[in-house]
Amino acid sequence: MERKLITIVAMDVVGYSRMMERDEEKTLRQLNEIRGSVVEPSVARHSGRTVKTMGDGALLEFSSVVSALQCAIEIQKDLAEKNTGPGGQSQLNYRIGIHLGDVIAEGEDIYGDGVNVAARLESLAQPGGIVLSKQVFDHIGGRVPAEFTPLGEQHVKNISRPIEAYSVDLSDRETSPGTLRFGTFELDPDRFELRRNGTPVAVEPQVFDLVSYLAQNGERTVTKEEIFSRLWGERFVSDSALSSQIKMARKVLGDDGTAQHTIRTIHGRGFRFVAEIRQSVEKPAQNGVQVPEAMTYKMATMKPSVAILPFSNLNTEPSEDYLADGITEDITTALSKNRWLTVIARNSTFSFRNSADGIRVIGEKLGASYIVTGSVRKAGQRVRISVQLVDAGTENSVWSERFDRDMKDIFDLQDEITELVASRIESELGMTEQRKAERRPRKNLGAWDLYQLGVAEFYKFTPEANQRCQDLLRQSLQLDPDFASAHSRLAYAIVLSMVYFDALPDDDRMDEALIAAKRALELDDQDANSFFTIGRVYLARREYDLAIDALEHAVELNPYLAVTYCGLGDSLAYEGRLDEAIEQFEIAIRLSPHDPFRWAFYSYRSLAHLFRGEYEDAVSWARKSVQIPNAQYWAKAHLVAALGLLGETDQATRAIRDLTKLKPEFSIDFAREHLFYLKKEDQIETYMEGLRKAGLREHS
Repeated sequence: MERKLITIVAMDVVGYSRMMERDEEKTLRQLNEIRGSVVEPSVARHSGRTVKTMGDGALLEFSSVVSALQCAIEIQKDLAEKNTGPGGQSQLNYRIGIHLGDVIAEGEDIYGDGVNVAARLESLAQPGGIVLSKQVFDHIGGRVPAEFTPLGEQHVKNISRPIEAYSVDLSDRETSPGTLRFGTFELDPDRFELRRNGTPVAVEPQVFDLVSYLAQNGERTVTKEEIFSRLWGERFVSDSALSSQIKMARKVLGDDGTAQHTIRTIHGRGFRFVAEIRQSVEKPAQNGVQVPEAMTYKMATMKPSVAILPFSNLNTEPSEDYLADGITEDITTALSKNRWLTVIARNSTFSFRNSADGIRVIGEKLGASYIVTGSVRKAGQRVRISVQLVDAGTENSVWSERFDRDMKDIFDLQDEITELVASRIESELGMTEQRKAERRPRKNLGAWDLYQLGVAEFYKFTPEANQRCQDLLRQSLQLDPDFASAHSRLAYAIVLSMVYFDALPDDDRMDEALIAAKRALELDDQDANSFFTIGRVYLARREYDLAIDALEHAVELNPYLAVTYCGLGDSLAYEGRLDEAIEQFEIAIRLSPHDPFRWAFYSYRSLAHLFRGEYEDAVSWARKSVQIPNAQYWAKAHLVAALGLLGETDQATRAIRDLTKLKPEFSIDFAREHLFYLKKEDQIETYMEGLRKAGLREHS
């Protein structure tokens, strides 16, 4: 018996027993004809294998998830055409389920949980439909031009755990080029038609016009004055008439004034269409013929917005408001240096001092996704500052922290608190946005969500996740070619594929990374992240002077971005400026102790100590790094080298066992090949000596 990971396709004919009861010969003839003319040729075209046929059913296997889905779609569409085409007599329909899972192979047959899940998914499909598991959905990405509808968690017979499932939309409805799609709705302005799941929805003309106008301007808040002018022209109408139309529009769309998942009220300003929109467009003419493109997204980026409310002065003396106000203003200024964030201006947020409104209402009025609140309390020469970051939509706390300090110099205190709070909020908001993107249905993602999903994959630090990251970022850039952050992150992911993962150093890859990094700077030359990235690209190219210049400029643009200090420290270390390097690592660790990249803060610092001959410190920082769940295998390699140089043979043996379990091919030759970015020969030889003394093998 052999275990293997494959894509399993389970197929079954709908109503087969009833058809056999009516006419056995005709049913068998139709089944054999469909298998011979539709199923088997399609399986062969997509490099699959028919494991077995069971009466009316069939079990197929594919090594590729994409090929499996393409084959299933082709079968269903071909069969639908036979059933409805001229002289179509068959009326034979399949249900299809697809799952990516582990199976036991015995001879030509396969068994196990993976097969059972595929069969249960097949039972969930509609006649002529396809249902797939989340494992399949996650691997598909954007590689198959199909629409998917999340079915949620399904409880099925003989499977103890719920299965998260998705159905595939096989419809080929004709739509106008300007049709907007959001959720289960289609809004077709040319036909004056609103459809839900393909079925027209009854809607009054004025309500249709209102929804259409808001959706077509979904990237901004539409004022009441605009709506009055658009819908009523010169006629005078009251606010209550507009409120009534908004209420009817929400009712038609399954929304309401509390949920506001489609139309959001921006108090004092107007309304914003917040559902994610996909729009039909047309490709450029090919040979003089306009070719309709499947779908692109109208709303490219949806940057999160954050409002810093005035910190509360908890002392009884109002004259001490200056400290609370000063910290509030400084944090607002500091956070605005993050180009991926929209920070609400101070004048707007200070109008909510002592407001009785709840967080959700304040968020709606300010148009803010997140709210920062805080308080300041003095006791003699001690001051306690509490800060909380809240999701305005859910009112859930994202992050909170308390700082107790001696109040010696008021400006030094403000600077320190601002630095720490801004750095930690940036890190926490980034991780929160990634989690939000992962929870959203994959069917309606825009450029911002695809970017955040790519970043989430980036921080997993595995070869497979790095490739998924690159794929998602490229999809994001297809939707928004001018998305600077996506260009920048793609450049970094390409570099790490060579530094951390299995891609060998390659001039073409290096050039691609540099081009992407430079494109990010062309689009936004004030973004510290873009300068950080090009600094890392230059380091990989062994252009250390350019790397250090870029990273120092990144620090000037945003002194609150912890990862920049880590990159600068790394670059300084390879130039032999080890004291300066360690200072930079200390700043990175202090600014963002929970950063998703913190394993690298520790690991790179370990390497700097190793090059400085401080082997005990090198071991200590390497141990901290390997304890972090997403630590990459190089952290374990640094621990091996440090233990080898320290002479801790027994510990080194255990560390080698841990390293090779994670990276079986790791050897001295492997390390030398992947440390291509080091140019100081003494550093390379020191590292190789540590690995050799630890007992690591020379060759893979």
